Amino acid sequence: MILYTSSTCPFSHRCRFVLKEKGADFNPIEVDPANKPAELISLNPYGDVPVLIERDLTLYQSTIINEYLDERFPHPQLMPADPIMRARARLFIYTFERELFTFVRYLEKRDADERRKAIARNQIREQLVQLSPILTKNKYLMGDDFTMLDITLAPLLWRLGLYGIELPRSAAPLLKYAESVFSRNSFIDSMTPSEKVMRR
Repeated sequence: MILYTSSTCPFSHRCRFVLKEKGADFNPIEVDPANKPAELISLNPYGDVPVLIERDLTLYQSTIINEYLDERFPHPQLMPADPIMRARARLFIYTFERELFTFVRYLEKRDADERRKAIARNQIREQLVQLSPILTKNKYLMGDDFTMLDITLAPLLWRLGLYGIELPRSAAPLLKYAESVFSRNSFIDSMTPSEKVMRR
């Protein structure tokens, strides 16, 4: 199994987190976003990472890759077993993509103007504050079980300082939750040296 990844990409980080959570063997191929290899363009028409290759299967887009990995390696199960809860999890992840990670992409662009970045920071801050009440009573986003939702959100929470996002006191439950996710061995093992120094 091969994963084309970037050492600082939050979307690649999600996939590395799942692979480590599953204890799956994989060969990471590091991609420089400023100098993408020709084979990456041939594997993914959008030319970005992550890209997963297993035998004759090629997948791109982190949420698709992670759902495949969850089915390919069933233990521990990261998507809920119950169809209704699984549908809710997918809807939650879709909301993250629309309300959070659309703006993360602006912050990841080196050439994005500061006005757009400021809007993106504010949007992310507001959305994260709204998650905090869930975590006053739940250990994880879907209750007592660690799921794909937590993996989806974790790389963003790790990068808050890097992105210049400071959360208010009302987000204390979210920050406490983040620390518990960061302490997982699979999260620690999923990080590249560049990611480890993002947060001191």
